[in-house]
Amino acid sequence: MVKPKRETKRPAVFLDRDGTLIADAEYLSDPSQIRLFSGTPEALRLLRKAGYYLFVVSNQSGVARGFFPESAVGKIHRRLQVMLKDKGARIDAYFYCPHYPRGKMKAYAKVCDCRKPSTGMIKKAARKFAIDLKRSYVVGDKMDDLLLARNAKLAGGLLVRTGKGRGQAEKLKASPLSQNPVVSDILGAAKWILKT
Repeated sequence: MVKPKRETKRPAVFLDRDGTLIADAEYLSDPSQIRLFSGTPEALRLLRKAGYYLFVVSNQSGVARGFFPESAVGKIHRRLQVMLKDKGARIDAYFYCPHYPRGKMKAYAKVCDCRKPSTGMIKKAARKFAIDLKRSYVVGDKMDDLLLARNAKLAGGLLVRTGKGRGQAEKLKASPLSQNPVVSDILGAAKWILKT
């Protein structure tokens, strides 16, 4: 009997969505409002060419807060994937957390293990894909993204200055996470990762 070939583990880049890949529209629920940052497709193409898996990991507390139904998140991700495909890029999988402890929607108003900076979304990705976590990164515009990288024991986290990143960069200077790189945008993050 031939043993099944074990899939070789590949590193991943876990990408925040709003403020990192696309403009932050505050509780985005309408696909027509998606605005890709200009460097996003190129950044994704560079990382994919280098062998990285690409995953979106996004807190979507607007579901728990009652701002939009969970189905709206799927619509956003399907539209985003089409927009990326049109530019020769794509995401391997989308993971999101619809929970928020003080939410209005009872089914989603809870403490969970998937809301960043908890590691549930990364664990879920690791169950579905052969990921080399020790060579993987998180890229995002908030401190929670950097904390996620640390909590999941990844190679590192990068803060982009897009979205909420500019304000977060100031907070970062006085935090225990101050050694994390701060880059201009998602393309800058991709180039930084590929240099390491």
